[in-house]
Amino acid sequence: MKKGVPQDIFFNGPIKHEWKNGIRQKKVGVMMELSIINTFTEKAFEGNPAAVCFLREEKGSNWMQNVAKEINLPTTAFIHSLNKAYNLRWFTPTTEIPICGHGTLASSYFLWEKGLMDKDKCITYKTKSGVLKAELMDGWIQLQFPAIYEEKTIAPDLLLMSLAVQPIYVGKSNLDYLVEVESEEIVRNLKPNIELIAKLPVRGVIVTSKSNTNEYDFLSRFFSPSQGIIEDYVNGSSHCCLGPYWKNKLNKTEFTAYQASERGGILRVRVLDNNVLLSGKAVTIFEGKLSV
Repeated sequence: MKKGVPQDIFFNGPIKHEWKNGIRQKKVGVMMELSIINTFTEKAFEGNPAAVCFLREEKGSNWMQNVAKEINLPTTAFIHSLNKAYNLRWFTPTTEIPICGHGTLASSYFLWEKGLMDKDKCITYKTKSGVLKAELMDGWIQLQFPAIYEEKTIAPDLLLMSLAVQPIYVGKSNLDYLVEVESEEIVRNLKPNIELIAKLPVRGVIVTSKSNTNEYDFLSRFFSPSQGIIEDYVNGSSHCCLGPYWKNKLNKTEFTAYQASERGGILRVRVLDNNVLLSGKAVTIFEGKLSV
């Protein structure tokens, strides 16, 4: 901050002056808090990055979409305080999305780290997918999401061509295809044809397998070109489907999962009735102010 230039510590930028009818008018340039947070990891440059913008006032969809496009991260989350809850919306660089696990985790970490919420208090979000909740549990951020169920289906030729692997199971939810393959190595080495996946009438394709080690229960990768994301580094909402799926396969309700993307990320997954509890950690790598 320049000496002698007054600023609001949290929101406002430098005081600017404009002339009107020959009289100098004082005008405060509005600034908004903006952080970039890596989620489902404790290390910088790993996990899934999300930008979090804390809105001082309501903004339109076009404005938020332009900001997300400018920031150009997998997801930009916009938080707006509303009574004792928060409105939360998520945008990729190309579109608004109805639900986002890592964007919600990043938003929760932001609110707690900024002191806007007490760490012993549950955060309630109002979203286009309903009410979501977040709690801090033993250093892990726990999110409660509705479970997503898939049903066995016949794999379309386009899906098989796009993956170029022989699945041992194919299911379909209201959002995605879920494809189980034989081994962890197949998941890690998969090189799908993204152009073909983009032609499928779904949000994305989840590819998963049981883990070869005791460190994790299962692995997955998630491809979603329909949302402008070739491969999501760590996707929370896909685990709302993976949790119930592996519950039936492994006859257990709690898992440690690894998303085997280029950056990688670790999730704790617990299936509870018709909800899935997702837990992860986070680290802030950038803090600044977004000028308006």
